[in-house]
Amino acid sequence: QVQLVESGGGLVQAGGSLRLSCAASGRTFSSYYMGWFRQAPGKEREFVAAITWSGGSTYYADSVKGRFTISRDNAKNTVYLQMNSLRPEDTAVYYCAADRFGREVTTQYEYDSWGQGTQVTVSS
Repeated sequence: QVQLVESGGGLVQAGGSLRLSCAASGRTFSSYYMGWFRQAPGKEREFVAAITWSGGSTYYADSVKGRFTISRDNAKNTVYLQMNSLRPEDTAVYYCAADRFGREVTTQYEYDSWGQGTQVTVSS
């Protein structure tokens, strides 16, 4: 497993941008698929975005497609989530997660390791 620590959350006005970072410990980071999920108050945790170990393929939830971009830097053991054109409905705790096999990258139960989460609040 890898240990994950998210950062970059905060309060932003609608239409603004934030970039989340997720730093991973461990030498095998580059072999993991990485994902971002979010959980709003009173709602189930939902898939946001995922990226393959090489960064060659990315996946997005329909609700964020065209606004969010996932990327990774394996040399820095870090995965990013650039969030643009933020909306109040994007308000949630955002989690990064690591998956060894990438069989179902949109499914949270496939992920082995999770960060503690970072709060994103978008005001209207």
